Amino acid sequence: MKALRVGNFSGFYGDRATALREMLTGGEVDVLTGDYLAELTMLILGRDRLKDPDAGYARTFLRQLEDCLGLAHERGVRIVTNAGGLNPAGLADAVRRLADRLGVPVRVAHVEGDDLGAAHPDVLAAHAYLGGFGIAACLRAGADVVITGRVTDAALVTGPAAAHFGWQPVDHDRLAGAVVAGHVLECGTQATGGNYAFFQEGDVRRPGFPLAEIHADGSSVVTKHPGTGGFVDVGTVTAQLLYETGGARYLGPDVTARLDTVRLAQDGPDRVRIEGVRGEAPPPTLKAGLNRLGGFRNEVVFVLTGLDIEAKAALVREQLADALAKAPPAEVRWDLVRTDRADAETEETASALLRLVVRDPDQRVVGRALSGAAIELALAGYPGFHVLAPPGKGAPYGVFEEAYVPQDAVDHVAVLPDGRRVTVAPAPDTGAHGTAVPDPLPEPRLPEPLPPGPTRRAPLGLVAGARSGDKGGNANVGVWARSDEAWRWLAHELTADRFRELIPESRELPVTRHVLPNLRAVNFVVEGILGAGVAAQARFDPQAKALGEWLRSRHLDIPEALL
Repeated sequence: MKALRVGNFSGFYGDRATALREMLTGGEVDVLTGDYLAELTMLILGRDRLKDPDAGYARTFLRQLEDCLGLAHERGVRIVTNAGGLNPAGLADAVRRLADRLGVPVRVAHVEGDDLGAAHPDVLAAHAYLGGFGIAACLRAGADVVITGRVTDAALVTGPAAAHFGWQPVDHDRLAGAVVAGHVLECGTQATGGNYAFFQEGDVRRPGFPLAEIHADGSSVVTKHPGTGGFVDVGTVTAQLLYETGGARYLGPDVTARLDTVRLAQDGPDRVRIEGVRGEAPPPTLKAGLNRLGGFRNEVVFVLTGLDIEAKAALVREQLADALAKAPPAEVRWDLVRTDRADAETEETASALLRLVVRDPDQRVVGRALSGAAIELALAGYPGFHVLAPPGKGAPYGVFEEAYVPQDAVDHVAVLPDGRRVTVAPAPDTGAHGTAVPDPLPEPRLPEPLPPGPTRRAPLGLVAGARSGDKGGNANVGVWARSDEAWRWLAHELTADRFRELIPESRELPVTRHVLPNLRAVNFVVEGILGAGVAAQARFDPQAKALGEWLRSRHLDIPEALL
């Protein structure tokens, strides 16, 4: 059977607006997927819905579709997207109205059942992560556009693949292969050189969006349209495979994909073959995301310039102590960031930043009283007093909580183009890999260590790439070696203890290392480093996007043979 060509045109809410047209005009494609949802996005959409009950979906998708719906219809390209967010039925209706106005005869379907709000009335948004078989049912019924709410990112690919090849829920290996392809595609240009550790090896000024040629056995080739920017190689695909993952078992509602079985091979210019992926039964539960308002936060960043930086910072803290004591916020955090240099040639490079962040359930506690006290120091503070921006009245922040529900507790429904509602049964053979403690896999065999030899103190990034990301309050950092010799060193050198030494803020946190020899990679999960999740903005880099690059900049004793 002919391969199914599935492309991506959105990796997040706010991605390149012209990507849908670029993917439709750049080359052959059968299905285009748009991923708009993340933990933070669900909070944003929840706040939108508070203001307007008819909102709750990604409005930018409609603007993209207005420009491209006719073109997609002419070319026979189907569109599958989770842009429905908290209101997939509302977006499906909006697409129908748009199609009628444009005079384009398209069949629209949507998927429901992820909303768990009735069981969690105290949260802003509560949604289970559904699988791909609702999408498959819509496509089998002839839908041209399928709108979903919260599904797993990979479901946008497993659904079309299952519909095209006739896969059933028991086809674990095939589904697992599609999950891996979907995980590579889901973040758009991150698979084609975007956010890539070795970005200087190609022209990544405007990377093209990726696509996967998926085959009936579940194997695939990741590529991009000819002539588009960026590049696809084993490194870019490895980086994305490691993004926001944990151990060897990648749990999902349709299948558990074994990341330790993935094999990658360069299959020509800008082509990487993915094969060998094994699958196991999915867990008996579905992951659910609960988003709630955690309270209010405010911040002010003081600019400290020139001499006596530490003393200037101490003065600010002393001067604001009374204001903070009158109505103490639930949380007060000071951070001094030493960006200053001695004898600097510009004022900016002579300056350090002192950041004050406060949080409290009461907006008044973090609001005008604090901001007024900070600004009153303008003529009474340290020499050279100024701030990056005046503090405001305090803004709400969100908290993300991960939960799990039985697969059969969710009413997964495909609403077909003719309005029929088809119930999608839960996976029939859920395995023993529940959400608590999955069956442990045997520790993979490590390669033989390099023989002893001279070493040199140098950055880890000279011999290894990394990509990091967030999962609730946890962060992952995937690190891979670029050669077999470097892997022989990395596998033994970069232990969990060494990671803690290199990343000091992880020293008091649980750090787990997962070894993936096929990818020449180790993947670290750091629990709790992001507090209550990205919306809570607990640290300077709240999504841990640059945690991997910080790790690559740290110095170790590296064998000279690798440098």
